[in-house]
Amino acid sequence: MNTTRRDFMAASLAAPLIRAAPAADRPNVLVVVLDDLGCHDLGYLGAADLKTPHIDALAARGLKFRNWYSNAPVCAPARSAILTGRFPASAGVPDNGPALAHGIPTLASVLKGSGYQTGCFGKWHLGSTDETAPTGHGFDSFYGFHSGCVDYYSHRFYWGDNYHDLWHNRTEIFEDGRYLTERIADEAAGFIGRNRPFLGYVAFNAPHYPMHAPAQYKARFPNLAPERQTYAAMIAAVDDGIGQIQRALETTGAAENTLMFFIGDNGATTEKRAGLNGDFATAGDNGVFKGYKFSLFDGGMHVPGFVSWPAGIRKGGWTDELAMSMDILPTICRATGAPLPPRVDGSDLLNTIASNAPSPHKSLYWSQGGQLATRRGPWKLVVNGRLYDRRADGNKPLTGEDAVWLSNLDDNPGETRNLRRTHANLVDELLTDLHRWHDALPK
Repeated sequence: MNTTRRDFMAASLAAPLIRAAPAADRPNVLVVVLDDLGCHDLGYLGAADLKTPHIDALAARGLKFRNWYSNAPVCAPARSAILTGRFPASAGVPDNGPALAHGIPTLASVLKGSGYQTGCFGKWHLGSTDETAPTGHGFDSFYGFHSGCVDYYSHRFYWGDNYHDLWHNRTEIFEDGRYLTERIADEAAGFIGRNRPFLGYVAFNAPHYPMHAPAQYKARFPNLAPERQTYAAMIAAVDDGIGQIQRALETTGAAENTLMFFIGDNGATTEKRAGLNGDFATAGDNGVFKGYKFSLFDGGMHVPGFVSWPAGIRKGGWTDELAMSMDILPTICRATGAPLPPRVDGSDLLNTIASNAPSPHKSLYWSQGGQLATRRGPWKLVVNGRLYDRRADGNKPLTGEDAVWLSNLDDNPGETRNLRRTHANLVDELLTDLHRWHDALPK
């Protein structure tokens, strides 16, 4: 009987312990992140006015999560969780601003120690010094920017001092006039062609503001309103980049044994910086979910997520199991045989991905900007929730009865009905558990 790599992996995953795979069989790893992507804004999620054929094709070959959550509804904390496998507070990045401290193990440092070539492409947002830039955290190579957002053509920081922010490793480089989304894809595809085994962390900054897109991408959406048209064009440029990366995998024979995670960092934003004429942004679509970027209602951090690994996991389909972005690191450690670093909060999802085993998560937890939230099964509790919608007071916490908001997401995924009074005992139980978790976080 012939045994395929997939058969070997399935047998290995069924075992109570997994040994490190032989060097030749270790998967390459790609982690692809989109920035401020609406929870509904991909073709495979039903966005009929957008065109994402390359992303949709990858999703069709992988396992799609209906309940993938970011660990934070804002950029830097979400990225700290992806890279460290920790809650953002445990990683020392509870909000935008703090750098990821040197010495905290990252996905890159762990895999580099196991013989992987490691590359970071795009948005970093976790520090800019020698010790806190990507090359200080285990990446052999870096192409991208350190800050939270840059002009897509001049590559200058979009706020305040407007300083230039484009780098190759620790050298500042100048590529004025070149569209950054395309350059990120170029660099990632080139890296794939040169290295084995590899970890590629590809953090596209689209569709985060500033809202910039070349005319050829806008021309694909002639019937959309201007704001949605630019947003759609930015995502289309990313989709073309994903296609370029996939062709590099296929050309080099790496497609079959590359484990890819594709996620958003948080939900769509309503920030006026992303809108037109000084108005709140309207382009991003979070579907039925309540709230937007910065909110601990699901619109803030219930994000697109799928996993593709042709050699190792079942093809296609959906799962309702719970997952968080901090699960990426421990899952990759098991798949590659790399050692799991200490103090990891995330859980290994490999059995869920490979054989539809139940999620390892009994409960999920969040803390952000004075808000707290937890999910257990279908039940979601939000404390001091903020919507960050298009109202003048949307950044203010809900008050009175609504300061504690309980939803059953199976019946009401939009969190429109507060059930706190009809399930008072459950609210007390969830509150106790949530505060116990929060009190144990580093302060």
